[in-house]
Amino acid sequence: MDYRKFLQRSEERVLPYFGGTGVQDVGRRLTVMEVMAPGWYRTRIEGRAATLLGPADPPDLSASPCVRGHFALGWLFRGGREIDRIELLPDEELAPLTPLVTRRWHSGELLFESSDFEGDAEEEARRALEDRRSLAQLSGVAASLRAAFGFALSAHVAAERQLRISPREVMGSVLSIAASGVPAVTALLDRIAEARELERVRLEAWQRSEGLFVPHAAPPEPAPQGTSERVARALERAEASLLSQRSLGIGQLEVAYRFMGQRFISVVDERTLRVMDAGICLSGHDGDLTLESLPGVIREGYETDQLNITRW
Repeated sequence: MDYRKFLQRSEERVLPYFGGTGVQDVGRRLTVMEVMAPGWYRTRIEGRAATLLGPADPPDLSASPCVRGHFALGWLFRGGREIDRIELLPDEELAPLTPLVTRRWHSGELLFESSDFEGDAEEEARRALEDRRSLAQLSGVAASLRAAFGFALSAHVAAERQLRISPREVMGSVLSIAASGVPAVTALLDRIAEARELERVRLEAWQRSEGLFVPHAAPPEPAPQGTSERVARALERAEASLLSQRSLGIGQLEVAYRFMGQRFISVVDERTLRVMDAGICLSGHDGDLTLESLPGVIREGYETDQLNITRW
């Protein structure tokens, strides 16, 4: 067989694009030739390269695994602990706590399909959310609805305090928040804010001791040749995907990537990919990690309810 002819073969498929440097076909990840807005696209595939030709209607996804849960701020809550980011949501805004039907894509992402049947529990929980009340007086509320409510209430109170939070940071507390209401949210947000400030001080002290701290970044410079490919490969080995990167002009690279449905930003050394600023609270141990090992630490932080994001 002449493998050169095989590699040059071109085909078109409709694929979901979630942003970043690649798209996922069945069993393989393809490199995107030009970054576009997330959406469904007619995609030309040539070898491992993908060209997004133009918007397209999604194909029939009925053969893909069905996943149900409750919606809050872009996430699907499937139980007291299980959550996923929902990709390619419809243009019309979904009401908080709406039950949804989604489909699992080959690479693990959840794709919106439709709203599901809604009962009295969702309506009563939504009124409690509007009134900043807990769900303590409501019975027969599913764990997925309680979790979605707990995060939605946390996010509303955090926004009032101009504090950004992710469900990955608060999942260990959402059920108790649903039961206790605003006082539990306030206590949690106080702990998050205090930990972030302490981490800022620790990180600055470490960077100064290493000669890495720069109060004002120099004008950006081109990253070393091949850096993008190295960064993408390092993240893929850690089951993360590169979204974007930019040189800070001081031998450091700011990398944005998606992991566990959450967008993270970290600063690494351009040559070695050693972590300069993990973008999460690590008690000053950022320099012990590389970009490839960092996602594993993020996962551990989530599983042990210690994840606290410092860069957005």
